[in-house]
Amino acid sequence: MSNVDITAPRTSLIGCDGVSVSYGHGPSLVTALHAVELLVEPGERLALWGRSGSGKTTLLHVLGGLVVPNEGRVMWKTSELSSLDAAARGRRRAEGIAYVFQGSNLLSHFTAFENVAFATLLGVKRDGGRAPRPRTHSPEDLLELVGLSSKLDALPGELSGGEAQRVAIARALAQSPELLLCDEPTGHLDSDTAERVLDLLDGLHRELSFALVTATHDAGVAARAERVIELSDGRVIGESSP
Repeated sequence: MSNVDITAPRTSLIGCDGVSVSYGHGPSLVTALHAVELLVEPGERLALWGRSGSGKTTLLHVLGGLVVPNEGRVMWKTSELSSLDAAARGRRRAEGIAYVFQGSNLLSHFTAFENVAFATLLGVKRDGGRAPRPRTHSPEDLLELVGLSSKLDALPGELSGGEAQRVAIARALAQSPELLLCDEPTGHLDSDTAERVLDLLDGLHRELSFALVTATHDAGVAARAERVIELSDGRVIGESSP
């Protein structure tokens, strides 16, 4: 029986109720998540921690509506995200969910400014198109926030790995997220650059008050969170508050 009632009156931003994800059939069946229960509160900083193959990235993608569970439900605010088709899930993501992936995934022929500005065009109108999601920072503001005001016209190939990842963070913030999902955001960076990117995320989280969920295999990265969910073989096996 589920111990998380995601339909009850609550303040949670997003919740998973008995979520299971599997791929393949018969002998090739692989279960990536087993009956996961999870609530994420507004403004919370949460880490999904585990080794490669533990299910943390799959869970992150479930929270973002990129993966639909085979069993269980995902509630984003008042919408059951897991019951929607791909187009509808995309509209719900535009209401306040943004991603930072392990690689920056910048558009190679767009400048830093253009990559961030383009993200502002991706949002759709919330509430059935009656009102646009408010945006409080311009692309210039966001690039200044991540320390790249001097790199507005730089192409991704002209940026260091750390700079490209900071542009990716600014691009995600251009969507005015209430929930920022980060998948191993420092996985391709050297240790010094990784620390600077993590410090940046810490500062932006405090300043902008979005909920931040980071999937990581690094215990040091996880220790920065307010709450750590440990996964192994697709199961939640522990929770701690560093």
